Amino acid sequence: MFVLDDTQREIRAMAADFVETEITPHARDWDRAETVDLAIVGKLGELGFLGLGIAEEYGGTEVDMLSYILVCEELGRGDSAVRGIVSVSLGLVTKSIAAHGTDEQKRRWLPELTAGRALGCFALTEPDSGSDAASLRTKAVRDGDDWVISGEKMFITNGTWAKVALVFARTSAEGGKGITAFLVPTDTPGFTTTTIHGKLGLRGQATAALSFEEVRVPDSARLGAVGKGLGIALGALAKGRISVAAGGVGVAQAALDAAVRYSTERTQFGQPIAAKQLVQELLADSAVEIESARLLTWKAAALVDAGASREEVQLASSMAKLAASETAVRVSNSCLQVFGGYGFIDEYPMGKYLRDARVLTLYEGTSQLQKLIIGRALTGVDAM
Repeated sequence: MFVLDDTQREIRAMAADFVETEITPHARDWDRAETVDLAIVGKLGELGFLGLGIAEEYGGTEVDMLSYILVCEELGRGDSAVRGIVSVSLGLVTKSIAAHGTDEQKRRWLPELTAGRALGCFALTEPDSGSDAASLRTKAVRDGDDWVISGEKMFITNGTWAKVALVFARTSAEGGKGITAFLVPTDTPGFTTTTIHGKLGLRGQATAALSFEEVRVPDSARLGAVGKGLGIALGALAKGRISVAAGGVGVAQAALDAAVRYSTERTQFGQPIAAKQLVQELLADSAVEIESARLLTWKAAALVDAGASREEVQLASSMAKLAASETAVRVSNSCLQVFGGYGFIDEYPMGKYLRDARVLTLYEGTSQLQKLIIGRALTGVDAM
């Protein structure tokens, strides 16, 4: 049982108000246009939503992990595309710089990122390397005081909008131990991006393929020690999965709220369809699933705040991500059913909720990968 404190309730209410005024009215149009209005980034920065958990000296707001997760849930309720912008730029990139960066790197990038004057992208996934991140092929070769990066990245959120890419590249042939992280300004010569169009969901979000053609960066761009990049990536993803879970809870809650409203307004056989037992069953089952996923997500955030071990956080985040992403798909599908044929056209938001929910079971580790992580924790046997 979780009881939010005054600060957490205030942050949650502020996020809910922001969603109602700045996101929900535009979500359908952004989905149709396949891009959000980038003015939303500056607004997120002004409210402090791109600096949650970052030190005040860098423009951040020093709140706990649960407060950040509450914001992600509300943003997911409004538009998963916007939640993804925050989860990647803040959750994966900004927080990685704050945790592993040099003073110079922090001074250069954190104030820009927390204010929304810059976005970050997390360049890990490649055309032939997804769940098996340790097999990535992008290379960084030492050349005097510089590194020269060559390779390709795929499905990179914020890829065409970012000013800095957190790039993971192979610096030796030692599998996972041969990967190093770099902070690469996206205007560096040889760095190019290609927008991926025609996505099923998250259509308002910039998703891109990245190409590195002998991109030269100084050693001062290296984030953390040589060969420690995979650890940085996995640590960020373990916590990042909690924000994905929160977004899933938000999508499911939005779908349920819409279905409840519609069921009390839509009349068939002389009465609102909310009076039909099978409709109430769809709604009740959805509500129970959402609350279960929410509690798992909040628990994972609370473990981070309590300073739990990396293994404990990884297990809790995998459980939350698995439960919330699958819940988002089931609930949005069930709630679409309440709308009948109207759920099938984009004048209503149900199709978008279902499309946006589907990707949550894929990125930052598929549902199948989360099950293997959970199974490994239970048995001590690695089945990957």
